[in-house]
Amino acid sequence: MTRQPAAPQPSFHPSPSAPRLALPAGACDAHCHVFGPQARYPFAADRSYTPADAPREALFALHERLGIGRCVIVQAGCHGYDNTVTADAIAAKHGNYRGIALLPTSVPDAELRRLDAAGFRGVRFNYMSHLGAATPVEDVLALGERLAEIGWHLQIHCEPGLIAGLTPVLRNTPVPVVIDHMGRIDASLGLDQPAFQALCELLRDPRFWVKVSGSERASRQGPPWSDAVPFARRLVAEFGDRVLWGTDWPHPNLAGGPPDDGLLVDLLESIAPTASERQALVVDNPLRLYRFSDPDALAAASGHRAEQR
Repeated sequence: MTRQPAAPQPSFHPSPSAPRLALPAGACDAHCHVFGPQARYPFAADRSYTPADAPREALFALHERLGIGRCVIVQAGCHGYDNTVTADAIAAKHGNYRGIALLPTSVPDAELRRLDAAGFRGVRFNYMSHLGAATPVEDVLALGERLAEIGWHLQIHCEPGLIAGLTPVLRNTPVPVVIDHMGRIDASLGLDQPAFQALCELLRDPRFWVKVSGSERASRQGPPWSDAVPFARRLVAEFGDRVLWGTDWPHPNLAGGPPDDGLLVDLLESIAPTASERQALVVDNPLRLYRFSDPDALAAASGHRAEQR
């Protein structure tokens, strides 16, 4: 008798703690995903991994527990170029959620306009060996010319050793570029490691942004991931008007078991220790980049940014 492979186990914490830190009103989780349910949203045939379902209802419940009112859902690689699962999750939140798509560089302009109307604001490209073949960065920047016409940006998820090599080409970008998860640095290698120095050098160009998410990925010490905090803290201190934060729920392809999302929120007390830094990180910056639909909040965010200069 042939044994069937075991079903994948959920990658997210079953009962995350309520954070001690109260997030400011309108706080945004700027990086998370939804998986399935497969019965309604089948996974792509050529996917590089197969996760357990992590449906939008579970994400919405998490955000309510954490005190998060806005969100950016990043299309997951397991769903490929069919962005329906993300689009439907965005639609359920009536303007408080945005999306980042996965698309081929040959995507028609009409499809870009359709996704823009649905609440998408950028396209993600992966340069991680475990996620399959990468799109040539020159082709990505050519797509950027068309993204500029609708006010979108590029999002780059890359292995730390690739940052320095990609930098000369990325500097030709016609649109803003967001670097995921602090460039996926290894916290055990210290602040002087070449990959982190290359990331900081890239961020001195005002067209580049960075997500100070992924402390649980960068850490080599486990919860509460204190060894990753100095990296995120430096990025917030030096590039405070171009930093974003997210949970990375449901934490795909992460070794060591599901992290407690409540503890990830509490890390923000160390990553962005002042109220003004946290306001920029989780409210003002995502409002500007993702163009949320609240014009009064967006105007307030722009005024707060001006006051900080």
